[in-house]
Amino acid sequence: MTDNNKLATKKVSSLLLELAIPAICAQIVTLLYNLVDKIYIGRMDGGALAMAGVGLCAPIVTIINAFTGLFGRGGAPLAAISMGEKNEKDAEKFLGNSFCMLLLSSVIIMVSTIAFMNPLLKLFGASENTLPYARSYLLIYIMGTVFIQLTVGMNYYITTQGFAKQAMITTMMGGILNIILDPIFIFAMNMGIAGAALATVLSQFASFVWVMFFLFGKKTKLRIRLSNMKPDMRILKRVLILGSSPFFMNATEGILHICFNNQVAKFGGDLAVSAMTILFSYMQFLLLPCEGVSQGSQPIVSYNYGAKNFTRVKDTFKLALKVNTAVTLIYSVVVFIFAEFFISIFNSDPELVKLGEKMLRLYLGIGFVHGPNSTFQQFYNSLGAGARSFFFAFLRKCILLIPLLYVFPAVLPWGLMAVIFAEPVSDIITTASNAIYIRYFMKTKLS
Repeated sequence: MTDNNKLATKKVSSLLLELAIPAICAQIVTLLYNLVDKIYIGRMDGGALAMAGVGLCAPIVTIINAFTGLFGRGGAPLAAISMGEKNEKDAEKFLGNSFCMLLLSSVIIMVSTIAFMNPLLKLFGASENTLPYARSYLLIYIMGTVFIQLTVGMNYYITTQGFAKQAMITTMMGGILNIILDPIFIFAMNMGIAGAALATVLSQFASFVWVMFFLFGKKTKLRIRLSNMKPDMRILKRVLILGSSPFFMNATEGILHICFNNQVAKFGGDLAVSAMTILFSYMQFLLLPCEGVSQGSQPIVSYNYGAKNFTRVKDTFKLALKVNTAVTLIYSVVVFIFAEFFISIFNSDPELVKLGEKMLRLYLGIGFVHGPNSTFQQFYNSLGAGARSFFFAFLRKCILLIPLLYVFPAVLPWGLMAVIFAEPVSDIITTASNAIYIRYFMKTKLS
């Protein structure tokens, strides 16, 4: 059975399992990498300040990664829809144009960040104590931008063709290599936080080589061709429209990090910034399994939508929704009960553990709502309906969360905890609104 026939005919539950398991395994390795990376940094001399330094780099890293969503997640579902319509020519144009734009944007980002590094880090809340750590990490990380951009962005095109195992290898290769290199560079070679950044860049380079080998090879159905790299405004317009939602979600996540870091620094100091870095890591832990399920469902939804097989589209959505809701519910309960343990994994400072425990319970106490919301957002994108996904991303980040980060501390007598309280309130309102709208959307789009 060919991969296209599988997408069209194989039992949905079996197919989703086949495509999602490799993606979830890859996400687990990513989770472990993020965990181990910060554990190593937290165990350095001055680990708490080093952790804060990495946290200050997070907004820049997140904004850089937003471009992979703009051109990768913006183009990959459209390529799958074109494949379902038997239009292989346009599918390869989406791939080639995305590759070109990822290459161009990564060079511009690298040059701009190096030129304005110190002002950016100070804008994001760096103090005299944390600036040296943040600068050491970011200077090396930014040099590998092109490898990181192309690896992540092009891997979406491997997934969208149904090659889940190959996409898994991309992520697992980088994650495992990073885990191995971290202690060598950080401790054995005494490079400290710069060693963590170098390990990340070298690991992503290895993944980049693998992705390029595959997409220029014989097994892929969609191949990178020089003729398709010439910008085509008809293609790019569709990519930019669909990619605007994941781009906005990621880019505003960087802005959100800045707002959180500034507010928690104001009400809790450098220690609170360190704790916030840990909280962001556990939020990633929550969302990445959902990302794995979404990556598994996207090829099925997009291909069958292009083929007008709406029953399979609906069945895939319902199954993904159930799985993501269950996973995030279990995760939220475990983190709430064992919050102290999860904070102490990163650093044993009693003050940091005590503060981080309280912050984590409030921050992820109702984290299970991210399962449904993540499924809704991915479903819109899989059908090429980027405007809907963009609206709910805008609602959560710009209308609710960012303003509430400043409003709640001004009206509630909880100080630092009032800042953290903005997260669960925004999440509940957004998910409830999304759940109401998705019913109407499915009736109009899939009939």
